Amino acid sequence: MRTRAAGLFLVCPAERAGQHGGDSLRRAKLPTAVTALTAVITGAATVLTPGAAAAATTDVVIPAADDTYTSSGRASTAFGSEDKLAVGTLGGDSKTVYVKFTVPAGTDVRKAVLFLRPLSTPSGKLTVTRIVDNSWTEGKLTHGNAPKLGLPVASVTPKAADTRVGFDLSHEVYGPGTYSFALTSSLTNGVVRFQSGENTAKGGPEMVLTTSPATAAPTPSRPSAPVAAGDYRNCVTGTKLVPSCGVLWGGAAGGFTSLPRDVEHRNWEKRSGRTATIFHTYHKGDEAFPTAAEIAMTGDAANPRVLLLNWKIAYGSTWSKVAKGEQDKRIDAFAARAKAYGKKLFLVLHHEPENDVVAKAGSGWEAKDYAAMYRHTIERLRVKGATNVVNVLAYMGNEKWLAQSWWKDLYPGDDVVDWIGLDSYVSAEKGYYHYGDFGDLLDRAPTGGGLGFYDWATTKHPGKPIMIAEWGAYHRIGKATDKSFVYDSVLAELVKRPAIKAIVHFDTKADNEGDRDISIDSTPAGLAAFQKLAASPIFTVKLG
Repeated sequence: MRTRAAGLFLVCPAERAGQHGGDSLRRAKLPTAVTALTAVITGAATVLTPGAAAAATTDVVIPAADDTYTSSGRASTAFGSEDKLAVGTLGGDSKTVYVKFTVPAGTDVRKAVLFLRPLSTPSGKLTVTRIVDNSWTEGKLTHGNAPKLGLPVASVTPKAADTRVGFDLSHEVYGPGTYSFALTSSLTNGVVRFQSGENTAKGGPEMVLTTSPATAAPTPSRPSAPVAAGDYRNCVTGTKLVPSCGVLWGGAAGGFTSLPRDVEHRNWEKRSGRTATIFHTYHKGDEAFPTAAEIAMTGDAANPRVLLLNWKIAYGSTWSKVAKGEQDKRIDAFAARAKAYGKKLFLVLHHEPENDVVAKAGSGWEAKDYAAMYRHTIERLRVKGATNVVNVLAYMGNEKWLAQSWWKDLYPGDDVVDWIGLDSYVSAEKGYYHYGDFGDLLDRAPTGGGLGFYDWATTKHPGKPIMIAEWGAYHRIGKATDKSFVYDSVLAELVKRPAIKAIVHFDTKADNEGDRDISIDSTPAGLAAFQKLAASPIFTVKLG
């Protein structure tokens, strides 16, 4: 059996328009031009053709890195070297197809469609499910060791005449990374066969991605210098709200007060001098949100904003109970509201979970319970059709928690995490707890040593966009201290850390313990420095 190297093929505009013959495309391992690909999506034949924004997008074809099938009747046999893939049930022998794809780093995915070519007349309903475990390989996969199937993500009933069968996986393939899927069939007395990657003449499964080219932010002349003024006018957010260039600017104002969040957010925007594109609010339990005020804030055409909703879903319950489905009514109610809202929005599920972990078996609040709660909620939202929800896992990143043996168990998996978030603060008072600049809040490492938070995120989860979902500089109440040096350090750090795609300032005159001021205007000099930061063109990102 051979192992195929994961590759990708770009389809240029000329090829997309059919200006190259079939021979040139076959040399590129593509049997037909991408724009002529006929997909069966939701039971109808669809031709993928370039839209009005074709000039700004590129079609990328990625062949499967691994593809095979399993047979319940031959449970210990691996079929990775065969030139066909079989799915269905015949004589009690159930067959399932497995495919794996790797999306390269830097790919901004706008659309993703999985295509397979039938070797026999397609029939029955075909269903694609997600596989969380990507460790399998086609050479070793058998029915006996096959990974657990996840929830269904796409279904198609092909026509007998279809020569290509396609599944729209745009809400599953969201950016760089490795993705595994299984294909099952409703047939109980028949098998459909598809070409595998071993069929080099015709080709096997392919993932066709519609992507938009990323624009790199300008690099300053010195690492420590401020960001050079560049042209950020064309920076725009993509499918998962990741900006093509620049950094999303956000705010959460009025914390730990009874004042309306929308009013405080607008007041904070006036003080800072810039519309905060991300409007961060907080909810718990059965609270109904987005609220009317939140919807109105994101309907302001003169000041475009996107919601960042923080939800403690397990309020009055436990993480483990949520994971077991005991709060599905809450999830389904939010899914319905999110769908009705219609626009893209960010969702943080129980921010800063480290602080609420009870590392005791059966507590319902173990780190593994959080991961299970997170996975269950996101998967259910997707099944319920809330595909406009972009989720963020927001850590505290405190060195104490980073050092805990259970800390790694909090992460639920790349397939259910769209953004990695960090809630972190620094002190402007020299000698006080966590004194430092913007870089210091990003680099906290586990007590005893290890990777700092930013390095951990970019090393362990490459390609994931990072959001600083809460940040700020504080001093003790009654000990006003100039915070300018913190604000002055932000732009240089953003240039050195390209994975950071959004920063959201948390503004309050008193924290939850009532002894720290995290406002931008506690001193005139600090406010002036923050206004200078807010005016940077790097934050000129349009909502796509």
